[in-house]
Amino acid sequence: MAYQKFEPSDTLAEQTYNAIEKADDSGKVVVGTNEVTKAIERNEAELVVIANDVSPEEIVMHLPALADEKDTAFTFVPEKEELGLAAGIGVQSAAIAVTSVGQAEDEIDDVKLKSRELLEKDEE
Repeated sequence: MAYQKFEPSDTLAEQTYNAIEKADDSGKVVVGTNEVTKAIERNEAELVVIANDVSPEEIVMHLPALADEKDTAFTFVPEKEELGLAAGIGVQSAAIAVTSVGQAEDEIDDVKLKSRELLEKDEE
């Protein structure tokens, strides 16, 4: 995918799904490309998660650049189906944003750190 800035490991993807589930239970998660875009623009997003299997990719293509511009951490996961389930909606989701980490602070911070490391490594 043209918008995918790095390839997350299976371990990081699973950790991301788990962190989203925990944040959804105890914090706040917004779902869908439009809501994620608004959360980034308002500097409310702690972490943006984008699915790799979005088609057409133009739906989410702007999110990494916007997140970079607003200095918001972002990562990718393989499946929009799994992303929607992790966010507690039971249907596919192209993107989500964690706006309140709740009790998932450590997990979210770890995902942010690993994602930034992968992004920096990929830019070299």
